[in-house]
Amino acid sequence: MNWLKINNMQHIKIKRTFSFIKRSLIALLLFLLFHPMANAFVKIPDVLSNGMILQQHVKVPIWGTALPGEAIEVSFNHQQKNTLADINGNWKIYLDPMDANATPQMLVIRGINEIHIKDVQVGEVWLCTGQSNMQLILSMTSKGDSVIASANYPMLHLFNVSRENSFGHARGPLGEWLPCTPASIKEFSAAAYYFGLALQQKLKVPVGIINASFGGSQAEAWTPKTYLEIPELEPCIARDTAWSKQRATVQVSYRKQLEDWAVYAKKERAAGRKPKEAPHQPEALRDYRPTTSIYNAMIAPLIPYAIKGNFWYQGENNEDRAEQYGTLLPVMIRSWRDNWNEGNFPFGIVQLPNYRDHKKEPEDGAWSHLRDAQRWAADTVKNAGLIVTIDIGEAHNIHYHDKYDLGRRMFQWALSHVYKFPVLPSGPMFEKAEINKATIIASFNVAGNGLRTKDGKAPQCFAIAGENHQWHWAKAKIINKNQIVVWSEDVKKPIAIRYAFNNNPIDPNITNDSGLPAAPFRTDNWPGPTHGKR
Repeated sequence: MNWLKINNMQHIKIKRTFSFIKRSLIALLLFLLFHPMANAFVKIPDVLSNGMILQQHVKVPIWGTALPGEAIEVSFNHQQKNTLADINGNWKIYLDPMDANATPQMLVIRGINEIHIKDVQVGEVWLCTGQSNMQLILSMTSKGDSVIASANYPMLHLFNVSRENSFGHARGPLGEWLPCTPASIKEFSAAAYYFGLALQQKLKVPVGIINASFGGSQAEAWTPKTYLEIPELEPCIARDTAWSKQRATVQVSYRKQLEDWAVYAKKERAAGRKPKEAPHQPEALRDYRPTTSIYNAMIAPLIPYAIKGNFWYQGENNEDRAEQYGTLLPVMIRSWRDNWNEGNFPFGIVQLPNYRDHKKEPEDGAWSHLRDAQRWAADTVKNAGLIVTIDIGEAHNIHYHDKYDLGRRMFQWALSHVYKFPVLPSGPMFEKAEINKATIIASFNVAGNGLRTKDGKAPQCFAIAGENHQWHWAKAKIINKNQIVVWSEDVKKPIAIRYAFNNNPIDPNITNDSGLPAAPFRTDNWPGPTHGKR
């Protein structure tokens, strides 16, 4: 075979190769244009869906995934924005700031395929998060059933993040935007509903409330792991490692416990008796216990949806590490703000309520120290605030029924602090203390037109201590618009005071012209019952 023939054969092979590549590219193009699976190429997160409310007066992110390099166009409210998906297939655009608009509009996303999002309005969007007291639904609260029956508010839209779907226990979207009706509010947070409704009726604009709550959760599960890698919080990560090692053995043991309980329960029912409840799932098997678990499943999928702010009601399950919570909560807040990249958005912290039996003497309980950690976070974290519930809890019910007053207090804080209405955001807040011989003078901010007591009596629930750190009930008197003097005949040289610091203080009565209660506080920094627990 001469060299010319060999060269011709190689030329033919090259032509065939290019022809194959050309046919393949044409086939791929036809597939992209006409095959039903092409609709899968442009995708968006579940929170971007029919009925959503977009935050007014800010740049609004719209984001998703597509083929790398795919051209994306987003059209809404006379705006058209374009971008290209990056090398990993991610894309994001920002709509220009818009005024509130209650007229439902269509938002269209165009790539290889088109996505039409219907009934989109512009208004105010708030996130409500935490554990069981935020999760508590209307039917489990005071007058809940009658409230549900009349809950038709088309300008209030609800997005209920599904715990089952987000953790993969059921199939379905993370949630869906629904106008407020008796059907959609039935499984929604009572506190978040009362807040959202009050806000919508005051501002007269569409309001969207995203409820992402998980009963029995701990704050470290809501926090990205990288933010926990500091000495004070690293033990949270160490627990993950321990649970991971235990999981297989614990699973076998727990399965056996359930089998034994099933046999026992069957016998009890056959005998006409009610069996004891089934064994609780061990912590090592709870998928919402490890650090970052809830953040990854329920918060990260929402980011960077534009929000006005967040309310956080959690702390019950961190009670036994109250001291650590003083570090953990500010770190968690920072992690959310960093990842949302919206700056220091408003962060309302709901303080734990009065709970457990009244005690005659001053207490030094972990519950009160957790409350104080929440107060400290509200005082020191920029653009944060405290919603006080010291008077609406129940001694023997951690899930107290009065979520209406809670929602209204959330609303009042937002109305004052965020929307700048001329109303007080809360009751009085402790500012500083000054020792004056045998007395201590406490100064307050948020005093309004002046400190007062709700019952017209002298201030009560103060305790005072000297250098021996022994607490005694104290007398107190309002001496001017924003100061109270505190003393006790049992403490000649006082160095610290506390107010309403018992788990369930008896009638704390300090208020201002708002009528709302003053926040519990302490002036000491002495180690509490959870000192060193991590």
